[in-house]
Amino acid sequence: MSVSLSELEKVVREAGTIALTHFNNIDQLKVTKKSPRDFVTEADIAVEAYLKETLTRQYPQYGFWGEESGQSENQTKRWIVDPIDGTHSFSKGQYFWAISVALEIEGEITLGAVYAAALNDYYCAEKGSGAWKNGLPISVSDETSLADSMVSTGFACIRSFKEDNNLSRFCRIAQHTTGQRRFGSAALDLCLVADGQVDAFWEQELNLYDIAAGALIASEAGATVTDFKGNNGIFPKEILATNSKIFDHILALM
Repeated sequence: MSVSLSELEKVVREAGTIALTHFNNIDQLKVTKKSPRDFVTEADIAVEAYLKETLTRQYPQYGFWGEESGQSENQTKRWIVDPIDGTHSFSKGQYFWAISVALEIEGEITLGAVYAAALNDYYCAEKGSGAWKNGLPISVSDETSLADSMVSTGFACIRSFKEDNNLSRFCRIAQHTTGQRRFGSAALDLCLVADGQVDAFWEQELNLYDIAAGALIASEAGATVTDFKGNNGIFPKEILATNSKIFDHILALM
């Protein structure tokens, strides 16, 4: 049985309701650490448990890979889930976090949904069919000038242990652009590129569950998605997404 975007939306929006229940009671939220700078909350666990149970029950032909629960046996056709991308923001009561769900079939991302529940913004895409926000089609910006561009990036929670920690790259690009943002959710950052709110986004030291859905949404909205050397595709350890028109300019600074 194939999966439709409308069916997926019902599941993801319900996951958003679960997340918001915890978010609206943030003073009672239980927060622990997987590592010195990598947070996990009871909301992450609850949202992923719901998505895993629901998606595997409704679509038993697909495996599951979630950030918190790991990988099931079937990984050639699988759901890829980040229950709350931007956990630290979530735990602080900030709005920039999102639920990310993608369907990958034999190495190709075919469906993607990113739900910024606190903002009530639902992004989705189907391979070859375009991208949408809250039911309306979206596309990347028309900005051609790097100097006039708004860009966003992120810094991995383990950056202090990395020789290449993105700080020098950020400083180079910041000198050539008008606006720089750090929202705290790679999944949502990619959707902002898709929606034309941001002209480019880059980050490194990511996992596939952070970006699988967002990268598809950005691509289907007209973005160019590459690694830092300009190779096309989804490279979770480093990703650059642009509106295509400023791609060459920003790639030269990567």
